[in-house]
Amino acid sequence: MKLLVLPGDGIGPEIMASSLDILAAADAKFGLNLDYTYRDVGLAALKNHGTSLPDDILPLARTLDGVLLGPMSNLDYPPRDKGGINYSAAFRIGLDLYTNVRPARTRSSLPHHGTDMDLVIMRENTEGMYPDRNMFSGPGEFMPVEGVAISMRKITAFACERIARRSFELARKRRGKVTAVHKANAFQVTDGLFLKTVRDVAKDFPDVELDDVLIDAMAALLVRDASRYDVICTTNFYGDTLSDLASELSGSLGLAGSLNAGDRHAAAQAQHGSAPDIAGQDKANPTSMILSCAMLLDWYGRKAGRDAFVSAGAAIESAIDKTLGDPDTRTGDLGGSLGTKNFTKAVVAAL
Repeated sequence: MKLLVLPGDGIGPEIMASSLDILAAADAKFGLNLDYTYRDVGLAALKNHGTSLPDDILPLARTLDGVLLGPMSNLDYPPRDKGGINYSAAFRIGLDLYTNVRPARTRSSLPHHGTDMDLVIMRENTEGMYPDRNMFSGPGEFMPVEGVAISMRKITAFACERIARRSFELARKRRGKVTAVHKANAFQVTDGLFLKTVRDVAKDFPDVELDDVLIDAMAALLVRDASRYDVICTTNFYGDTLSDLASELSGSLGLAGSLNAGDRHAAAQAQHGSAPDIAGQDKANPTSMILSCAMLLDWYGRKAGRDAFVSAGAAIESAIDKTLGDPDTRTGDLGGSLGTKNFTKAVVAAL
């Protein structure tokens, strides 16, 4: 498997180094024959190339089997015309990574908020309320006169159909329930199109239960009883918001893996941000990035029909659970005493 490694900003280089150590251990155990190509994106690329996403990166990614994508300090970038490109969005659009898979589950050994849960949020990744994903040319956000800002939102039946179909396919392998999250009572045209499309797709999956919930109610219901949910299918912005909420309720945002996947390409990317305030201090919890890498191995294994990669992904997740199960082998954010490097060693030992 050929992987493109892009460490990114802030704690990115640290959690990426940790993930590569875990992947090396999995490679040795399962014979994966992993091959890495390294490039800079983000602030390092801005310094050396004048852009946060050099022109050769996306074409290179299309020739490889997967991407390890580090976090981004986008607010610290200059305007786009001066090189400040949101490389996360560029990958999602450029490689058509239309599904953002974000699991959230509680672990009996770790404290969490609210009820137990084991759910997956399926977030549409390529359109919605994000102005850099709405227009063929130029941003979908503008200011016609001073003091008046307008932002456009694009929802297409094509994108809704894809994310709905992937959601029902996943639910069929899990507990057989999809919850569509929307705000069709207010966004009658855009969210109305989303909800109609999900309901149309549901007809092809009579064995999967479908219900739908308004986004504001869903935020409350996750806090009240997240255990009732299996697969949550939703649009881009809602999925981004709800996945952070669900992950924090499950124990910590730092425990949440995330995979950006399409039909041909996929990128592992931690769900959290770049945390520049702790960068370089050996304090970062690398769990989210490690679990994202495990998800990428699983995706590739299923796509290529190579069971060793599926087994490796499962083994990494089990090693994380074992390590987190011991209070003495947790990072500081979870009440433990280990830094990034020693936590990584503990996961390698568990693996």
